Amino acid sequence: MDFEPYSPVKIKPDNLTLSYLKIHIQQFNDWQLFSFKDKQDITLLVQQRARYIDELLIRLWDLVGLTESYDISLIAVGGYGRGELHPKSDVDLLILSESGFSEQSEKKISQLVTFLWDLKLDIGQSVRTIKDCYEQGQADITVATSMLEARFLVGNEDTFEKLQVTLESKAFWPSDKFFIAKKEEQQARHKMCNGDGYSLEPDLKNGSGGLRDIQTVAWISKCHFNVNSLLDLTSFNYITPGEYRELADCQTFLWTIRFALHTVTNRPDNRLLFDFQNDVASLLGYTGVANQAIEQMMKAFYQTIHRVKELNEMLLQYFDEAILGNLNQHIETIDDHFQLRGHMIELKTATLFSDRPEMMLQMFLYIAKDPRIIGIYSPTIRELREARRCLTQWLQNIPECRAIFMEILQHPRGMGHAFTLLHEYGVLGAYIPQWSRIVGQMQFDLFHAYTVDEHTHRLVKYIYRYPESKETHPLAHQIYSYLEKPELLFLAAIFHDIAKGQKGDHSTLGAVDAVAFCELHGLSRYESKFVAWLVKEHLTMSVTAQRRDISDTLVITEFAKKVSDEKHLNFLYCLTVADICATNEGTWNSWKGTLLRELYHSTQKALRRGLENPRDIRDRIRDRQHKTLSLLLDLNITKQDVKPLWRRFKLNYFFRYNSAQIVWHTVNMLKHQDHSQPMVLISDQNHLGATEIFVYHKDMPALFSSVVKEIDNKKLSVHDAKILSSRDDFSLSTFTVLEQDGEHIDPDKIQRLKHAIEMALLSPEKVNCQQTRLTRIKRQFKFEPKVTFLPTKRKRTQLEVVAFDAPGILADIGDIFRSSGLMLHTAKITTIGERAEDLFIVSTEDGDSLTEQQEENLKANLIAELSPE
Repeated sequence: MDFEPYSPVKIKPDNLTLSYLKIHIQQFNDWQLFSFKDKQDITLLVQQRARYIDELLIRLWDLVGLTESYDISLIAVGGYGRGELHPKSDVDLLILSESGFSEQSEKKISQLVTFLWDLKLDIGQSVRTIKDCYEQGQADITVATSMLEARFLVGNEDTFEKLQVTLESKAFWPSDKFFIAKKEEQQARHKMCNGDGYSLEPDLKNGSGGLRDIQTVAWISKCHFNVNSLLDLTSFNYITPGEYRELADCQTFLWTIRFALHTVTNRPDNRLLFDFQNDVASLLGYTGVANQAIEQMMKAFYQTIHRVKELNEMLLQYFDEAILGNLNQHIETIDDHFQLRGHMIELKTATLFSDRPEMMLQMFLYIAKDPRIIGIYSPTIRELREARRCLTQWLQNIPECRAIFMEILQHPRGMGHAFTLLHEYGVLGAYIPQWSRIVGQMQFDLFHAYTVDEHTHRLVKYIYRYPESKETHPLAHQIYSYLEKPELLFLAAIFHDIAKGQKGDHSTLGAVDAVAFCELHGLSRYESKFVAWLVKEHLTMSVTAQRRDISDTLVITEFAKKVSDEKHLNFLYCLTVADICATNEGTWNSWKGTLLRELYHSTQKALRRGLENPRDIRDRIRDRQHKTLSLLLDLNITKQDVKPLWRRFKLNYFFRYNSAQIVWHTVNMLKHQDHSQPMVLISDQNHLGATEIFVYHKDMPALFSSVVKEIDNKKLSVHDAKILSSRDDFSLSTFTVLEQDGEHIDPDKIQRLKHAIEMALLSPEKVNCQQTRLTRIKRQFKFEPKVTFLPTKRKRTQLEVVAFDAPGILADIGDIFRSSGLMLHTAKITTIGERAEDLFIVSTEDGDSLTEQQEENLKANLIAELSPE
C-alpha cells in the first residue's frame, strides 16, 4: 500500500498492552521494509532492528517486575549480541543470575518469555547461572561462541561483569583450542552444505563463503586478539584496510539478500531456494526477461562468496601461525623467487607479481611440477590478489605468460591441482578474457547444478582423472591412454561453454573464441580448427545417443559423416562423457554410458568400413539370425523350433534387437502358449545399463499409454521404447526403465511391476495415472511446450517434443497418438532437469509418414495437452 515512511518513535511507557505492541511492531516492520526498498543502508537497518528490540525488552523487563530481582541481568547473545537483527532472525537471550533463581523470579521470567511469544517474536532464551554458563560453554563450542558476543541489556550489570571475567579466564577456552575448534566447525559446516557455496539453492549463512565464514574470522580475532570488530584487526597487521573494506562489502551484499529473503518468506530462512529467488531478485531491483533477473543476482552472489572464501582461507592461515605458532616449517628453495614452506609455495621476492606478471603463471607451473605442493602460503595469496587486481592487460597478451601457460597445459599434472588453483585464485579469469565473463554465471534450471566456470572446472578434472577411471569409465580410460596431444582436449573443455550467457549459440561463439586463443598460443591452423570443431560439436554426441534412434543405420551414417574420422570420434567421446558427468551429480548413469558406447562402436565400424560402403541391411540381418541360432542351439532349440515363430516377425525386429535379446525373447515366446494372455518379461541383466521390459501381446491402440502409466505409477522413468508389431498383429515392444535416481530397478519392485503391466494390458480402460504432486523445486518451472518435426529419409515421421516434465507426460503423449490414429514405433526419452526432450517416430495406420495437415493437427493437440495450466 502507499504510505508515508513511518519513523519509529519511542515505545510509549504507559501503553505496553499486547495489542498496542503488535501494532507498533508491525508499523516498525513496515517502515523498515519501506526503507529497504528505498535503498537505505542495510547495516543501519540491521542495527536499527536490534536497537528497537533492545528498547522493547528493557520496557517489558520493567513491566513484569524483574527490576526488583536485584542480581539478575538480561543479556543479548549470538547475532543479537553483535547488535545485528534481520527481519526474522532469532532474538537470542541469556537471563543470568550469579547464584540462582527464586520461585518468584522464575514466574516473572516465564511471564516475560510468554509475552514475547505472544508478540510472535522468534526468541531463543536460556536461563543460567554464571557457573552454568562456564560449564555449558566449556562443553559446547557453539554455546561458548554465543556468549563470546554477550551484550548487556538491563538488570544487574555487576552480574554481567562477573560473567565476562569468568569467560575471559584462560581456563575457559584458550585461544589455541578455540581456533582449532572453530576451524573444525567450519569444515563440518561446509560439508553439511555439500562442500561449497555453488549450490543452485545456496545457504547464505552456513555455506562456504557465506556469512558464517566472515563471522568465524571475527570470533577467532575476538578470542585471541580481544578486538571487537574486524576493523580493529587492521592494527595487528593481519588484515589490510582494503581487505577489511572488501569483507565489509561482501557482508553488506549477503546481508541485503538475507534481509530480502526473510521479507519474502516471512520466516528465518537462510537457504535461497528456487521458490524465492525470483521474488528476492525483484525486491532487490534486478530486472530482465525470462530468468535474467535471477541469473544476475546469483552471479553477483557467487562472485561474492568466492571473495569471502579467498579472504577466509588467507586469514585462517595467518591465525594458524599467530595462534598455534606454526612457523618453524621446513623451508626448501625452489629458485631465486620461490621457496617451499612445508607443503606451501611461498614468494620470496616482494612485488614480483606486480613487476613481472608472468611469474604468477610460473608459480602454478611449479605447483604442477611438484606434487608435494598442496597450496599457496598466505602472504603469497595476498601478493597474488593485489597483483591480479592491478593488471592493466589480460595475461594472455604477454608472450612470456603464453609460453608458461602452454607448459602448464602440456604438463602431465598441469590440469590437476595447478588448474584448480588457477581457477580458485582468479588467475584463469585474469588470463582468458572470456573466462572472466562466466565466473559465477548460473542457469536457472534443474539440469545445471553448478555455475558455468565451476562446471567447466569439474569437466577438466574428469578428463584429468581418466587414467584412474578404468572401472567407472573403461572406454574413456582406454581412448585417453593413446590420445596424441591431450592438451587439445583440455583446450576444448575450457572453451566448450565459455560463450554461455552471450547472445547467440554458445557452441558456435565458443568455437570462434577457441580458434583465436589457439592461434594466439602458437597452435597450427589444423589444431586450432580441431579444437574449435570439438567446441562447436560438444553436444552432438550426447544428443545423438540419447535423442536419436542409434539402431538406425542412417542415424549412424549421418553422425559418422559429421565426425569424419576416428581421431575426431575419440576426442569427442572423451569430451562428451566428462561433460555429462560434470553437469550434475545425478546426470550420469549406466544407461547413458551404454548408449554412448554403442554409438561410439557403431560409428567406429562405419568409419573403418568406409562411409561410401555401407553394409547391406539384409546381410546384417542374416548375420544376426545366424549368430542367434548358434546361441539357441546351445539351449537345445533348433532352427525348426524357431522357424514358425520367426516367420511371423517383420525384418525390422531382427534389425532392432541384438542376438542376446532375441534369444531371451524366443525362449520365452516358445513357452508362452496362451496368446490371450500378455507375456511380460523384465530383465535383471545389469550390464545392459538399464532394466528392459519386453511386452508380447496382441497389439492394441492403448498398449504404449497403458504400459507407461503403470511404469509411472511405480515411480520409475522410461528412457527408451521400441514399439514393434509382428506380421499377425502382435506387439513385440521393449521399454527401457530406470529408477528416478538413475539406478536399476529395485528387485523388490519387479514382480509387482510385471503383474501391474499384465493387468493393464488385459483391462486398459481401468488404468489410471496415480496423482503425483510436483516436487517443491519443479513447481518453480513452467514453460510452453515446443513440437518440432525432423527431416528423415525413412517412410515415417520423426518429431521432437520439448515440454515441462510433469507426472504422466508420456502417457498423455501416448493417448494423443492413439486418439490421432497414429502408430508409435520408437520413443527416445530424455529428461534434462525440469525439461522432457523426447523423440518419437510415428506413422499412419497404413505405415506412411504424416501429411503436412496431419502434422499441424498433431502439433496443435500436443501443445494443447502439454501446456502448463
